[in-house]
Amino acid sequence: MTNLKAVIMAGGAGSRLWPLSRATHPKQFLALNSEDTMLQSTIKRLSTLNIKSLITLCNEEHRFFVAEQMRQINALGSIILEPAARNTAPAIALAALFSDEDDLLLVLPADHMIQDNEVFVQTVKDAIPYAELGKIVTFGIAPTIPHTGYGYIKRGQKVGIGFNVSEFIEKPSIQHAEKYTRSENYYWNSGMFLVKSSVYLRELFKFSPEIHEACQLAVKKVETDLDFTRINKEKFLQSPSQSIDYAIMEKTNNAFVVPMNVGWSDLGSWLALWDLSDKDSNGNVKHGDVVLHSSRNSFFRSDDMLVAAIGVDDLIVIATKDVIMIAHKDSVQDVKKIIKTLEANARSEWMLNREVYRPWGKFDTIDSGNRYQVKRITVKPGAKLSLQMHHHRSEHWVVVSGTARVTRGDEVFLLSENESTYIPIGSVHSLENPGKVDLELIEIQSGRYLGEDDIVRYEDRYGR
Repeated sequence: MTNLKAVIMAGGAGSRLWPLSRATHPKQFLALNSEDTMLQSTIKRLSTLNIKSLITLCNEEHRFFVAEQMRQINALGSIILEPAARNTAPAIALAALFSDEDDLLLVLPADHMIQDNEVFVQTVKDAIPYAELGKIVTFGIAPTIPHTGYGYIKRGQKVGIGFNVSEFIEKPSIQHAEKYTRSENYYWNSGMFLVKSSVYLRELFKFSPEIHEACQLAVKKVETDLDFTRINKEKFLQSPSQSIDYAIMEKTNNAFVVPMNVGWSDLGSWLALWDLSDKDSNGNVKHGDVVLHSSRNSFFRSDDMLVAAIGVDDLIVIATKDVIMIAHKDSVQDVKKIIKTLEANARSEWMLNREVYRPWGKFDTIDSGNRYQVKRITVKPGAKLSLQMHHHRSEHWVVVSGTARVTRGDEVFLLSENESTYIPIGSVHSLENPGKVDLELIEIQSGRYLGEDDIVRYEDRYGR
């Protein structure tokens, strides 16, 4: 009986879909082309496979996104926290070391789109016998355009439904990409793999022993915290940062590619999302409050305001609560240049959304000025903010809906809709939602310093 274990890689940054995707809230945690987030879609895709268990790998900062989004779809599994980004080879090694030697690891990025889930499932099932025989199976996508942003796989001798890999090719020039697209011998490298855990660790030890040793030492002493597994940071940081392609696939004799025709995309740009989305009769894609006149072949998304466009063609327009980005479709790959400029100028928009998610809920900074800041705070049912104190600001809370249990010094009391309370500077306080529906409140902060780092925590159920 096959022991199939899913390994979801959820540590990417997704910067090419800025301003929606940002460092603190990247694209795998966003709903881009369905009601589910990309992480949730990836997990749901496995529902008709006989999965023994699920491992999700992510970084410390995103751990509560992963836990909450898995909870929303009743997905049970372990969450391994990577102390730092070390690319895919060490990450998969962690999953293999937390698995039985006969487990087959189905490694999937959390931020890819697949349109035909039935074919996806059947292709994985068809590839299982090859992985059980010791092959490291990768799934190749027949190229539809000469894409210079993908790696390519050249197929060799045919064996059953797949091919031995002849060569892995890094992101090519446009001339080479055009040649590969015309040929039937090349595939896009999808970044999806199927491999027996013992085979992966054996090949890793053979070709990249430094990674193998660092990961092995890192899992010797682990800590369990709520839903999360923490490994030894010091040992893991000794691992080289390498992709599975560089560490193993380009060197092993066991690389095997199985074609997968599923309508795949890594959604690596707004142009890719436009290409895969349903369009109106003028070739436009619209999400949110958008009104158009005499405009064609464009992508519009608005999360918070009316976007009106007149007489424009081939544009990408993204409006979030704090940023409006306008780009020609031919220039969307240059979004990273804007991010670098913002970062160089110490602007927070490259990294932070105005709406910030926390393990207890979220807050939206709706106004700010000299010595004041106004936030709309949402606390999930049963959730609680840390018991804390501020040195430089006072807070006034007004409940909009739901019920709040407030701790202020030695007092503990309830507030209902339209009721309010005041938290003086230096007062130890906490906020909890004891109800069954979301608690919504307005927080008005005042003081000489209003930074998020002005928090002294005394108790925190989330281990921060």
